[in-house]
Amino acid sequence: MPEISKAKVLILATHGFEQDELMVPQRKLQEAGAQVDVVSPEKGKIRGWKMKDWGESVAVDKSLDDANANDYDAIVLPGGQINPDLLRVNPQALQLIRAFLDSGKIVAAICHAPWLLVELNAVRDRQVTSYHSIKTDVINAGGKWVDRAVVTDQGIITSRNPGDLDAFSAKIIEEIEEGSHAGQRQTARTAKNEPRPGVH
Repeated sequence: MPEISKAKVLILATHGFEQDELMVPQRKLQEAGAQVDVVSPEKGKIRGWKMKDWGESVAVDKSLDDANANDYDAIVLPGGQINPDLLRVNPQALQLIRAFLDSGKIVAAICHAPWLLVELNAVRDRQVTSYHSIKTDVINAGGKWVDRAVVTDQGIITSRNPGDLDAFSAKIIEEIEEGSHAGQRQTARTAKNEPRPGVH
């Protein structure tokens, strides 16, 4: 059970991430003492989306090519429509998330980012939440969708929108300090061999 001050957290994102959904957890985790690395298929900087237009850019700490789940205690997946839609067709990004799932490490997804968990068949039989517009996608993938600010089921943390960021960030810290989740590892391995529902 690592103390948050000794934890390492990976934030996976690309252009079009919802600005606050990356920057708020990044800041709160850093303030708690965690090392936080922004990982992306892009190099240099990635640009966020703020409300109805492009927002601020964030520096990429490590290329997706160089990221290894073994080096981290948790992965955070910001939402926005563009960001997870690009990542869910990136096999390398999905492989990295799968490595966190298979090892029982914390996986935290907010807003549209549960699309990535749907792509990996990781929401089946789990309580999850998401942005309301992808509720049907989550349900069709076997998830038990609930309308709450933050939902945790065997190490997978989900939240609905930027208004939930305080609860989302606090839950990430809490779950990291609890340690890995054996039930998540078992479920993830099982799901890996099941056909994925036709959700696109």
